[in-house]
Amino acid sequence: FLVLGPGTMLTAAIVAFLSCWLLGLTPALAVVLGAALSSTDPVLLRGFLRRPGLQPSVRQALRLESGMNDAVLLPVVLVAIAMVTSGGMQGGDWGRLALNMLVLSPGIGALVAFAAVGTLEFVRRRTGIRRDYESIYSLGVAFAAFAGAEAVHGSGFLAAFAAGLTISALDVELCDCFLEYGETTAEMALLFTFVLFGASVVWSGLTVVSPVTLAFTVLVFLARPVAFIPALLPARIPWRNRLLIAWFGPRGLSSLLLVLLAVFAAMPGATQLIPICSLVVLFSIVVHGFSPLLLGRGAPGGSTERPKDEFITVEEYRTLREAGAAVLAVDARTQRTATEAYPADSVRIHPEQVVSNAKALAVPQDAVLAVLCA
Repeated sequence: FLVLGPGTMLTAAIVAFLSCWLLGLTPALAVVLGAALSSTDPVLLRGFLRRPGLQPSVRQALRLESGMNDAVLLPVVLVAIAMVTSGGMQGGDWGRLALNMLVLSPGIGALVAFAAVGTLEFVRRRTGIRRDYESIYSLGVAFAAFAGAEAVHGSGFLAAFAAGLTISALDVELCDCFLEYGETTAEMALLFTFVLFGASVVWSGLTVVSPVTLAFTVLVFLARPVAFIPALLPARIPWRNRLLIAWFGPRGLSSLLLVLLAVFAAMPGATQLIPICSLVVLFSIVVHGFSPLLLGRGAPGGSTERPKDEFITVEEYRTLREAGAAVLAVDARTQRTATEAYPADSVRIHPEQVVSNAKALAVPQDAVLAVLCA
């Protein structure tokens, strides 16, 4: 909440002010650019988030921000577009816009996901379904939610986001299946998209290089730490971790897409935002891309030792138990794959209720857990 609330919104406000002050943009265009340049790119963060020495608090904060901040910033862009393209909005118009963004679009996405999860559960019980088909099925849910919202002149992006949240809350297995398939597909789609942007739009940033735009770019980079450091003060994390979260806000594809929404909506003057946004994205790719190299192999505040993936056989587990070692077998398979406890002396912990089950079973905190998850 600190990252998505005061952190993201304050960054957008600072960048919007800089856009008006340095670039002379109108307030509506400044709001669009501020929101776009406050959106962090999850693809550019992937390498940094996979660093073995990175503290969990930093990894979780940046992963959640990069995945969810567009849900906060997209309504800001839509409101700014509506202010200009609607030729002056009355009270009723604002009410309809708020209803569209806050109720209609998310509601359609949640309704489509709810119906999809119910249908899938029916098929599972009657005939069963392979995991790879569940992965493709989840793509259909996303497209159906997008199309449903667009059909009633809502926001397909917000509907798809709401559908994803609903699936993650109702059906963790479908969510896992989508992640297994979706990560590779998303990487390929984003790769081709970056190639297309790299071959065309993004290089337009070099055409607007000037002392003013360079100063604007530097101040945009400083706007995030200025906003995030005070926003994260209530968080009980070390200062080094707070500085890492405040610094690593790479701009990339998501920033360009938010600007293009204004262009596609025929917002007056929106085309001039593309080269400015592209210039910031180019600098961000270089600066944020090379920043992890300066941290060494281990990120500050974390261990430099690479964690090991340890596996144990049932025979090894039994040997340790007979030797009196503090080891406990945990059966964490999904409901569909778990038929009976295995090994027989294992404790059953549902993968969706890990913490509550562990507390109820009084699992020792100092025990070594041998987890059966598939």
